[in-house]
Amino acid sequence: MENMQLLFGGFETVFTLQNVSACLLGAVLGLIVGAMPGIGSLAGVALLLPLTYKFDATTAIIMLGSLYYSNMYGGSFSAILLNIPGDSPAIMTSLDGYPMATTRGRPGQALFTANIASFTGGTIGILILTFTGPALADLGLNFGPTEMTALLLVAMTSIGWLVGENPTKGVVLTLFGILMASIGMDTVTGSPRYDFGILQLMGGIPFIPFVIGAVGFAQVIKLMEDRNKVTEGAVTQKLTIRGSLLTRHEVRRLLPPAFRSGVMGTFVGVLPGAGATTGAFLGYAMQKTFKSEEPLGTGAVEGIAACEAANNAAAAGAFAPLLALGIPGSGTGAVLLGGLMMWGLEPGPMLFTNHSDFAWGLIASLYLANLLTLAIALCIIPFLIRILSVPVKYMIPCIVTVCIVGSYSTSNSMYGVIVMFVSGILGYLLDKNGYSTAPMLLAFVLAPLLEKNMRRAFTTSQGDPSVFVDFANHPISAVLMLIFFVIICVPIVKLIIRKVKGSKNTTPAA
Repeated sequence: MENMQLLFGGFETVFTLQNVSACLLGAVLGLIVGAMPGIGSLAGVALLLPLTYKFDATTAIIMLGSLYYSNMYGGSFSAILLNIPGDSPAIMTSLDGYPMATTRGRPGQALFTANIASFTGGTIGILILTFTGPALADLGLNFGPTEMTALLLVAMTSIGWLVGENPTKGVVLTLFGILMASIGMDTVTGSPRYDFGILQLMGGIPFIPFVIGAVGFAQVIKLMEDRNKVTEGAVTQKLTIRGSLLTRHEVRRLLPPAFRSGVMGTFVGVLPGAGATTGAFLGYAMQKTFKSEEPLGTGAVEGIAACEAANNAAAAGAFAPLLALGIPGSGTGAVLLGGLMMWGLEPGPMLFTNHSDFAWGLIASLYLANLLTLAIALCIIPFLIRILSVPVKYMIPCIVTVCIVGSYSTSNSMYGVIVMFVSGILGYLLDKNGYSTAPMLLAFVLAPLLEKNMRRAFTTSQGDPSVFVDFANHPISAVLMLIFFVIICVPIVKLIIRKVKGSKNTTPAA
């Protein structure tokens, strides 16, 4: 009850002309930044931080928080319409969003599903943050290097085995992604590895150009095969918001995965270093274990809802450790933390006591940002869909330009563009041979975090691997490792059972 009173006080802080305007500006900028490949929430918040220097502290953080939050919405736009994820959490959205927009010819419904799922997951995350923020932060502190290693192993193996029907391909691509991520400087000793004497490779392979190439430019190469065709979907009819609405049956299909992923994504967002990307991957993996009306990866509503709800909930959950403990859960959280300290505020348990108007004003602004972003996102659906009415032969140079600009902007050199072209050819060849690039991208994102936490865990245990299954001292890690082994064993057991049944069926009767 006390939290509700404090929240109402936060709404009083938010509902001033200045703060509402800042929240609206942050929502609009977040959608734009999220939809533009190569920028993302981290770069967007960092670039716009100077704009807030002369703002009041509360107004400034409301604008930046709204921008960070709405960025999760915007990332799905380019992923669904162009198969180019605006940021790393949108990688999973493109798996079902793009097929639904093109192959099934339902771009409006794909965008509508993403927006509703984002709103649902975000609302769940904000509600949990409102009532259990400090408690969630304390829970996040229980995840040390050992627990984080076990969690990341679960994330990587679940996607590696579950994306696609062939688990062997998923494992191969997961291992290939880890190998690619290991290029560059050693995270602990600082010594170069696998650089082959090339100066640029000492800094590793940049993530944004790699993703843009493997997903976006690979799609361009596929489009070039049928460049004289017209894109399916919104070409033959004028689509409106009403024409993009989901049926009642589809709403009933998206709500269960959105609720599940919303709860799970909130807790993932609380974990140090996990972030919205891990939340989206885990949300999609979790949905794989549940029944979907259509196979995931073919344009299923459940697939879009699961990852979009998870990444928005994780974005809300990330504010719990940031405000209650002063621990940023991601790079974007670190920029926000720097902004708080710049304004003379020290995040921690006393923030809710000494600056309750600020803390609860920020939480209240997330509710407003969620509503504003949803309204804006739904209103611009008819304009976004016009992209699919452009003939493919005209879209190709436009998409290539977006890929090049997005890749160049991350490194300010042609190195990023070269990486994008090479990874695009790689992604095209993998797709041509029936390999999904999602396990590779997931492994590439999470491998540095996995390596850092695993090496820290081995350092503290003096090289003893039993620390990961120590129920007495690390119960969370032990449970996660049990899940890890189950994920590995289930496909193997299924394969054995299938072979046994096949041999029985082929055995001639006596």
